[in-house]
Amino acid sequence: MKLTSIIAIFLLFWVLSALLSLPFGVQTPDETGEALVPGQVESAPSNFNPKRVLLRATMLAVILFGLYYANYVNGWIGVDAIDFVPWDRADKA
Repeated sequence: MKLTSIIAIFLLFWVLSALLSLPFGVQTPDETGEALVPGQVESAPSNFNPKRVLLRATMLAVILFGLYYANYVNGWIGVDAIDFVPWDRADKA
């Protein structure tokens, strides 16, 4: 696998991980007891920490990419493991 492919796939895993980990650990002003600023939505986060999101996303992306790369090298799950028989023809066979 080329280095450019490794970087591109890792970045895809990182973006997915960032979007998945974004809502965890965030509290609303109602949960923290803070007063709302005029015009603020009640569901707006009051303790958003981008460093924590970056760290969580990076850790999750490293784990997921490690599993992907280990599968790529060892060939645990390949294209031959996928059943391509259409459902409507499976009953006739």
